[in-house]
Amino acid sequence: MKYALLITITIFTLVACSTSPTGRRQVLLHSSSELDKMGAQSFEQMKEQEAISKDKNVNQFVQCVANAITPNVKSTVHKGEWEVVVFDSEQINAFALPGGKIGVYTGILNVTEDAAQLAAIIGHEVGHVIAQHSNERLSSDQLSKGALVVAGAAAASSDVDNKALVVAGAAVGMKYLLLMPYGRAHESEADIIGQELMAKSGFDPRASVKLWQNMAKLSKDAPPEFFSTHPSNQTRISGLTKHLQFSEPLYAQRNANPDCIKPVIPKPKSKTKPASKDEGDSKKG
Repeated sequence: MKYALLITITIFTLVACSTSPTGRRQVLLHSSSELDKMGAQSFEQMKEQEAISKDKNVNQFVQCVANAITPNVKSTVHKGEWEVVVFDSEQINAFALPGGKIGVYTGILNVTEDAAQLAAIIGHEVGHVIAQHSNERLSSDQLSKGALVVAGAAAASSDVDNKALVVAGAAVGMKYLLLMPYGRAHESEADIIGQELMAKSGFDPRASVKLWQNMAKLSKDAPPEFFSTHPSNQTRISGLTKHLQFSEPLYAQRNANPDCIKPVIPKPKSKTKPASKDEGDSKKG
């Protein structure tokens, strides 16, 4: 078991190398240019695989909200225009990728009641990009896989039972002590970053709380938080409500609010299965 302990200490030492926008420790093994390239490639694949909405009013609405959000994102995150695509699908989903890419599924427009709630969604997804969560997720995954290889090799001289114990122990430790908490930390962090971003962009940050109250009504059968990589709806509602003390003053400083009017959302022509929250940054909440 000393090998598993050594691996754990090594990884947590590496994790302390960088900090996120909220001060959380993180490990980033890749350059921004690498992630931008990955994001662009993934986005092109998404556009080839998913039906794209051609509804003029829907596209104008989503673009209006995105155009209010993205100017408040620092140029160090992305320089230039952001590409925004509306996918014609009943999935309740949206995402943002490194390299200035935003995808919104028409299904989520039936959950968001107005522009402010859509701003909460887009702000949250862009928050993942701002905090380099794609980089961190990829880096953590690579570290965990490397640790398992080292654990297996270190135990090669032991009997089969000992080897299996070390590898299994390392796998469980990585999943529940590192990878799963990171998932919840990412989502909570993106909630906070997104709420501040929407407030700076002229959208009432209280809409983020209302959004997750709506989400809670749609996900009564969600698994307990301990067994999920994402915070429970109530945890998110509580965290967002608490953070209003910081985001509401940002909203009060705005002189005008974006005039984005939500149109009637047509029924999606494309029917696809609901996205898994663990499929990666292109299919996340």
